[in-house]
Amino acid sequence: MKTVYVGCCGFPVGRKRYYELFKVVELQNTFYELPNPEWAISIRKEAPLDFEFTVKAWQVITHPYTSPTWKKMKKKPAGTLENYGYLKPTRENIEAFEKTLEISRILNAKVIILQTPSSMPDTSETLRKVDEFFEKIKPYMKDELIGWEIRGPLLSNTLLKKILEKHDIINVVDIFRVKPIYTGVKKILYIRLHGLGPSEVNYSYNYTDEDLEKLHSILLEEEFEASYVMFNNVKMLNNASKFKEIAGRRGVMRIL
Repeated sequence: MKTVYVGCCGFPVGRKRYYELFKVVELQNTFYELPNPEWAISIRKEAPLDFEFTVKAWQVITHPYTSPTWKKMKKKPAGTLENYGYLKPTRENIEAFEKTLEISRILNAKVIILQTPSSMPDTSETLRKVDEFFEKIKPYMKDELIGWEIRGPLLSNTLLKKILEKHDIINVVDIFRVKPIYTGVKKILYIRLHGLGPSEVNYSYNYTDEDLEKLHSILLEEEFEASYVMFNNVKMLNNASKFKEIAGRRGVMRIL
């Protein structure tokens, strides 16, 4: 039976209450400002033993220093700022990934999410560097899975699948908008839901029961062993709870 983990991107309610409602959360503060190990130890201890954290990787690995999200960082990373972002195979990016990995392991996180912006150039040189980046981080990896959410024109590049398969990188998608190119050797489907509409994201969107029924039907059609369904919109608490209710009533998938 397929297993589906339902949760939110970030805590939309107090953590104690959240742990009672869901079995997984995708941490977002790890993206904006990588927390210290003491914080990770504390939050791992407070969560139930069977609760799972996934980690959105530190933005300096994926976003260039000119990105608006960098402005939220209180302390800028060391080194040459131009060497950060876009999964470049630079010393700065590799060291930032190591630090993300350290926090992920304290949390016992199985999945680390790299989300690159739509500004990432769709060129063969970009993909050459990405290929080299994934090659360079391999020695640091153990059992963690890497998911890559690709936004913008790069998502249509025909060479992407080859790189994902080569390094066993999960293609993270909003499945209402696009199907995954590759789900890894473990057949893990990782979905981040950003709302419906003409734009790439619509965080203010409130998913209807009809939308959630459709999502359930989509999951039934997809091939996977386990799927993460992570809501990333303003109404994510209500939407994730309602989806658990709708999918749970069907009884054809294991909903956690």
